[in-house]
Amino acid sequence: MKHLLYLVFVFLFSQTVTNAQQTITGSFEFDGLNRTYRLYVPNSYNPAEAAPLVINLHGYGSNNIEQEAYGDFRPVADTAGFLVVHPNGTPDNFNIMHWNTFGTSNVDDVGFLSALIDTLSTDYNVDVKRVFSTGMSNGGFMSFSLACSLSDRIAAIASVTGSNTSVQLNTCSPERPVPIMQIHGTADGTVPYEGNSLFVPVQTVLDFWVGHNNCATTPIITEVPDTDPDDGCTAEHYLYPYGDNGSVVEHYKILGGGHSWPGAPVNINITNMDFSASEEIWRFFSQYDLDGLITGSDDLTSNATDIRIGPNPSHGKVWIELNSQSKSSINLFNGQGLLIDAFVTDQNKLSLNLPMQGLYLIAITQDGIRKTYKVINR
Repeated sequence: MKHLLYLVFVFLFSQTVTNAQQTITGSFEFDGLNRTYRLYVPNSYNPAEAAPLVINLHGYGSNNIEQEAYGDFRPVADTAGFLVVHPNGTPDNFNIMHWNTFGTSNVDDVGFLSALIDTLSTDYNVDVKRVFSTGMSNGGFMSFSLACSLSDRIAAIASVTGSNTSVQLNTCSPERPVPIMQIHGTADGTVPYEGNSLFVPVQTVLDFWVGHNNCATTPIITEVPDTDPDDGCTAEHYLYPYGDNGSVVEHYKILGGGHSWPGAPVNINITNMDFSASEEIWRFFSQYDLDGLITGSDDLTSNATDIRIGPNPSHGKVWIELNSQSKSSINLFNGQGLLIDAFVTDQNKLSLNLPMQGLYLIAITQDGIRKTYKVINR
């Protein structure tokens, strides 16, 4: 895997150089070790405004430069305005670069990544309530470790081809509901979807977080459009909604997919090209902070957000006001997670009829960013 990612890095070297003026390399000492990282600061970053931070972790035997190019969030960050940090792990007992989630070394990577958040927050205006972790393979395992042990600092995590060891899962004790996204191929030969003697099955990981977050146990399943029929695989999306504080568990099941990052610039190990993992992960992250789902305003008289919904609670009808010049995609779900209405509009103000009393979710996507709002109909 390391050598394949190195080819990806060489292939994209010119792009990395182009963005070099926006990439800061840094290091600091932690637990007697010199720890290094690369921070991507998009042109859209405004020091006067707190920016979300995405921690993007490399796989076993890889490094931060390779992960920066392979699981690339930089184009998304340019539009959405978040910071992306690519830390390096350390050599394990076999001198292979890793994150210590398998018990193969004594390195405190949870402590290091917590210190990294502190370090970056001293030099940049980081929104400490909107720090997220994602990663490839071993980086996905490490993201789960952060969800378990650093839930007071990590708002949500997304794992691509990662899983858990039995010890990792059995000792997991998060302090709050943590929104989880898992992306995994059913033909993954490195971290098998059904598990093995080292790793638990993906469904076992999903079930743990569904239970911890108190989500609905029956998922809403939708097929991902097969826009690239030549990539050798298809995808399904599983949503376990209605968790505490608006938390959910999302799962992209890549049918026939290998140990790879969907939408990556180079197709290795059967890579799904029907969607971009980086774009979907940010769409997922963008809905949350440490307090849970970021909801819209309860009343149209508020100017706190660029999307305003009201009245809430309602009495059969809600008004939506959109402060956007682009088209918006709107999905309305009932309390059982069933899609009631879906449409695209370029109107700035519109109404929705809520047919029955109860909870509704209104999902609004603008410029590739999706936000979900809870509305009660009395």
